[in-house]
Amino acid sequence: MANRGYQDAVQALNSLQTNYANIMAIRASGDRKNMMNIWEMQEWSRRIGYSVSDFNKLNVIHITGTKGKGSTAAFTQGILNQYRDKLSNIGLYTSPHLRSVRERIRLNGEPITEELFSKYFFEVWDRLNETSSNEEKFPHMTKGQKPGYFKYLTLLSFHVFMQEGCNTCIYEVGVGGEFDSTNIIQKPTVCGVSALGIDHTFMLGDTIEEIAWNKGGIFKEGAPAFTAKSQPEAGLRVLQERAEERNTTISEVPVFDSLHNVKLGIAGDFQIINASLATALAHQHLVSLNILQVPLTLDASAKIPTSFTAGLEKTVWEGRCQTISSGSITWYVDGAHTKESIEAASGWFRDVTSANRKKVLLFNQQSRDAKALLRYLYQTVSPKIQFDAAIFTTNVTWKTGDYSADLVSLNTSKEQVDKLEVQKNLQEEWRSLTKTEHEKVHVTSSIEAALDLIKGINDEVDVFVVGSLHLVGGFLVVNDGKAT
Repeated sequence: MANRGYQDAVQALNSLQTNYANIMAIRASGDRKNMMNIWEMQEWSRRIGYSVSDFNKLNVIHITGTKGKGSTAAFTQGILNQYRDKLSNIGLYTSPHLRSVRERIRLNGEPITEELFSKYFFEVWDRLNETSSNEEKFPHMTKGQKPGYFKYLTLLSFHVFMQEGCNTCIYEVGVGGEFDSTNIIQKPTVCGVSALGIDHTFMLGDTIEEIAWNKGGIFKEGAPAFTAKSQPEAGLRVLQERAEERNTTISEVPVFDSLHNVKLGIAGDFQIINASLATALAHQHLVSLNILQVPLTLDASAKIPTSFTAGLEKTVWEGRCQTISSGSITWYVDGAHTKESIEAASGWFRDVTSANRKKVLLFNQQSRDAKALLRYLYQTVSPKIQFDAAIFTTNVTWKTGDYSADLVSLNTSKEQVDKLEVQKNLQEEWRSLTKTEHEKVHVTSSIEAALDLIKGINDEVDVFVVGSLHLVGGFLVVNDGKAT
């Protein structure tokens, strides 16, 4: 068989993306995820040689939430990396990725190499080609059939972590929890729920109670659960009910006083909430493995081990309140894409930007209610911040019309992108909100074109890049100057 490398793996993976028409059909039908999603993942696992009980040896920390679950996972990894002498390889599975799909599957804090990715990718691919399922139970899982994009990567992560001998793994839920592809984990050491909010309503429900029910679906008997403070009262009540159903406990984690004196590796005042939750999760995990002996006191005044604060300081998580300086331009970058996260990121930018520099907004959100998110942003920064210009771009990477290979997206409307429909609507919304002059509100067909506009400004400028992790990923690729 011909040698198959990383780009071959990425091309094969992209073929598994759900196209836009299918997504719209599912949304229109009101068909939300159900238990078949879990049964399929169990069957896919069997097809590549595992019983789901095999994954118990990974000692999974399972994290869900609406806002901050990725940052919480990163902080948790940062803490546990301080205990590498007592742990073997540490795995981290998150989504989405920014520059490279390899970022979703990390070993000891680093994305797996291209060589490892392609090796394990095609091992899974070939096993699925060589095996079959019971056609009566799984008529849509015939020999050679593959799971969709996210499911495949979840399956791949299990294979990678098993083969690499990980005995600690952190899993960020993709969407929801109850029916998420990661929820075949049977015996996590601990579960976490970051801040709840309204998002993915077509899959999770329209109310905070429905969303909390889905998030609480990751709870398992014998695995303590922890949640961030200040959850909506109705959501917290449902989480407590779900914990009781699963014969476990859920505890609220305070903001630990001592963390106010720590320079967290992820910027933003609100990150102290995620860092506190990560502290509780990592501590419980280490207790469950008998590395630490005494449970953490869930009191704001609790003493936090210095190894924990060192891990929190060293945590790196791109695209979340990230600052990049480049000559006369300072980029303030955050992939916020929900009401709560947009407000938090906008508050961060409002507080850190320099008063004597020009300010530019670079924004896109291709699939959610983009105009509403833009209004939340404007309301948060006003009246302190007034932007000198705003640019609304697509998520297309290059001026040629091409995406970076790792950033190909089939789950948005190509026609809508080509016609710049979302961008033109955002342009009009921004004009109505700010009364900004026509020539200061731009629409571009690519991220590269947007950056060319900004780099043409003959002044010191602060640029707020926000609205989508897909936008942020494309921005980072273009800013790196590497066409892939």
